[in-house]
Order: sequence, then C-alpha cells, then structure tokens
Amino acid sequence: MKRPLSAAALGTLALCAAFLVATPRAVADGDDTPLINLVALASKRLALAVPVAQWKWANGRPITDAPREAALLADVDKRARAAGVDPAFARAFFQDQIDASKRVQNALFEKWRATKPPDGPPPDLATSTRPALDQLTQSMIAGLGRVQPLRDASDCPVRLARSVQNWKSITHYDASETRALETALAHVCTAGGMAGVA
Repeated sequence: MKRPLSAAALGTLALCAAFLVATPRAVADGDDTPLINLVALASKRLALAVPVAQWKWANGRPITDAPREAALLADVDKRARAAGVDPAFARAFFQDQIDASKRVQNALFEKWRATKPPDGPPPDLATSTRPALDQLTQSMIAGLGRVQPLRDASDCPVRLARSVQNWKSITHYDASETRALETALAHVCTAGGMAGVA
C-alpha cells in the first residue's frame, strides 16, 4: 500500500519543482529540461492528493467528484486555447492528472480502512490546497506548451522515461508512488506511455 508523503518529502518536491520550473526554456535538440519540468509538476500535483484525500475522508466525501472534474477540464480547455496549447492534448493530460490523483487517494483510503484514520484535523482545501492546485494548473499549461514540440518525436517515450529517472534521482522519489506518476504522464508523448520505466 502507498504511504502518504512526509512533510520533508513534500518540501523537497516543492523546492525541486520550483527550481526546475524556473529553468530557462530549452532550445537545444535532445534537451530533456521541458520533460523534467513537467515530471516535477506532475509529482507536485500528486503530493497534493494527500490533503485532498484527508479532507474527503474526514468529511465523508467520495473520491470521485464528477462535477469538479468536468469543471477542471472545461477550464483547462479554455486556458490551453489561450496559451496556444492543443486543447485535446491538455484535456488528455489533465484527465491523467485526475486519474493519478484518484489512484493515490484510493490507496490512502484502503490504508486508513485497514489501519487507522489520519491524525489531526483535515486540511482546509479552500484556503490552501485548491489555490495550490489552481496555480499548478497554470504552470502545467505552460509546461505543456514547452513539451508540445517534443511529443511526436520517435524517442519521446525514451526521453520521458529518462526524465522520470532523473527526477527520481534528484528527489529520492518514493518508488511506491511510481504507478501514479506513470498514470499522470501517460499521454505526454503522442505514442503514449514511456519506455523502460523501472
């Protein structure tokens, strides 16, 4: 079963994501910086699935929230068009973020049913988590714009896998979260998935 990320791990993810996103746009052929940036953002978004799950558990809410998911995808479509990003690509990518987040939340619910509920009061989603998710959405749209030219390359799945491995080495990423991260990145490359992920 997956374990929630510790506060230290969340801090590391946030710092690394901030550093990577601040890196100038890569223009050199074969530079994986845009892919690593997107991996960092997806990882940071997955970390926010933990407080979301805690809030849903404490308030007796189901993991799936179809109206909120539909609203997010509609917003993504609008933002993508404004940013010059293929809206179909953006919608597929954010559907993957939703699915990956629900994978993490389901694992946490299973753990809490089998052991004990999370300690302490639930987080306030309105003042902390949702604003962070909204900011990430904007950063991810920009990240998709930088990745978009790389999507059709025949080596995109290999480069994406390499970017994930580089990200794991930078952050000492918890291997138990790999499946969710793979889900989050499933449609980055036009060919789908990534090659040789361990």
